[in-house]
Amino acid sequence: MKHKIWKLKPSPDTQKIFELKKSLGVSKKICALLLDRGIDTFEKAKTFFRPQLSMLHDPFLMKDMDKAVSRLLKAMTSKEQIRVYGDYDVDGTTSVSMMYLFLKSQNANCDYYIPDRDSEGYGISYKGIDDAIDKGMTLMISLDCGIKAVEKVAYAKSKGLDLIICDHHRPGAHLPDAIAVLDPKRVDCTYPFKELCGCGVGFKLIQAYLKHQGLDETIAFQYLDLVAVAIGADIVPIVEENRILAFYGLKHLNENPRIGMKALMREHKHFGAMNITDVVFTIAPRINAAGRMKHAHNAVSLLIEENQNQAVKTANEIEEYNTERRSEDQRIANEALAQIKEQKEEQNASTVVYHPEWHKGVIGIVASRLIETYYRPTVVFTKSKAYLVASVRSVKGFDVFQALEACSAYIEQFGGHKYAAGLSIREENYELFKAAFDKVVSERITEAQKTEVIEIDAELEFSDITTGFNNILKQFEPFGPENMSPLFVTKNVMDRGYSKAVGSENEHLKLHMCTEKEKLSEMNGIAFKLGFHSEYVNKGLAFDICYAIQENEWKGKRSIQLAVKDIKTL
Repeated sequence: MKHKIWKLKPSPDTQKIFELKKSLGVSKKICALLLDRGIDTFEKAKTFFRPQLSMLHDPFLMKDMDKAVSRLLKAMTSKEQIRVYGDYDVDGTTSVSMMYLFLKSQNANCDYYIPDRDSEGYGISYKGIDDAIDKGMTLMISLDCGIKAVEKVAYAKSKGLDLIICDHHRPGAHLPDAIAVLDPKRVDCTYPFKELCGCGVGFKLIQAYLKHQGLDETIAFQYLDLVAVAIGADIVPIVEENRILAFYGLKHLNENPRIGMKALMREHKHFGAMNITDVVFTIAPRINAAGRMKHAHNAVSLLIEENQNQAVKTANEIEEYNTERRSEDQRIANEALAQIKEQKEEQNASTVVYHPEWHKGVIGIVASRLIETYYRPTVVFTKSKAYLVASVRSVKGFDVFQALEACSAYIEQFGGHKYAAGLSIREENYELFKAAFDKVVSERITEAQKTEVIEIDAELEFSDITTGFNNILKQFEPFGPENMSPLFVTKNVMDRGYSKAVGSENEHLKLHMCTEKEKLSEMNGIAFKLGFHSEYVNKGLAFDICYAIQENEWKGKRSIQLAVKDIKTL
């Protein structure tokens, strides 16, 4: 386990803490957490703690929204055949499910299409276009993809198939010649919030259509559970508009889940209220597993299912795919780690590995796993037909998308974000790309980016962690990028005599602690993948812990538990 740096955030100005405390009537520690999030007035706090759907932006502020609604209305009125097309990940499948359900509710003639990960790859495919044309489609709505499909959109247009693109990825130098290109990251788009996920952009199209037709806007809100799942899975910032959408989407997910989602939640045995963490680590992997191991059509069919028995059957199948996925990604990660050692590349600036038989559906997960061991930008390749394809993951602060741009001479196609991307290359260019990418990373990565930094919000004593303190912290949710769950440090912690390693390989650590300073204040904790500290902890020696505060439910009783992220032995 690579060493991590703990960095305590600077304390906000004491006068500002005093003023906010006077205004809100909460503790100084809560005020400091709010100030760190830019919340320095009563009104900002009210907006943060009580987000309202009325705060959502006018969808017509998005560039081309008027064109999109006009074309969609024409298709609906003329009973044209509409194809709903989306990517095979969680953002894509939830987007497709949402748009398909909405169009069906408006009596549209429509179907949906998800490309096959292996035979078609990411984004709009020629096969998908041809299939739509063969079936008499005249309008296609692409969701979570299409912003770079310039040639494919031109091909579709030449065949009489119009496109409305709903995407959130960074555009290339030229936009596709579609009827409408909805993407808040367009340089000429003045939409106030730039960080919507693909499902969020699709949601804005639904909002706009309802508004244009003078229909009840709340019709759109019934799809917010799907939007919330997409927001959590796509790791977009959970601030501003995304925070509102996620807040009400989770509320819908918990209070009135659609049949398919309920079956999925039941399958992974989740009890209690779902939060973004549950979405990221339980719902999202299972939805993704369908596209990774079988076909993402299975995920969409579950999300739009109206028959409970069929939903349970499909959820069970998806659970099997997820079990298979877990086995595959662990096996491949072990093989990749062995490859790094065999090739003596432990000290490289980057990780680039390849095997022709690695499963294409899990290489993104493997890239993330490798970063846990070698904290550096990582590319995992496998073979797909005539090309090598890869998933790319980065470390905090390093823009891997720009690094790929610098290596474009060896790349056939690539796309993605600052921290995650995908690409394809010719097999003969593998070593050239590998050398070029490592060179670019070594030249651009800073010393600070080479080591994982845990940013700690505040130092606490166990006596600070009261039920009241935790109740206010829970109102900071939903957590996610730019509004992460606060992390705290408590120093000089000791085992109370009951701490032990747990898990099939004793890889985790269950903690029962007190501090040298406050021996009567006890606290339970769970430290995943930190089981190797058990020998030290069981000696009764002091150590420091970095953690988030969470609730644990056992036999109907709730208690505060610390989710320990790291341990420093003294």
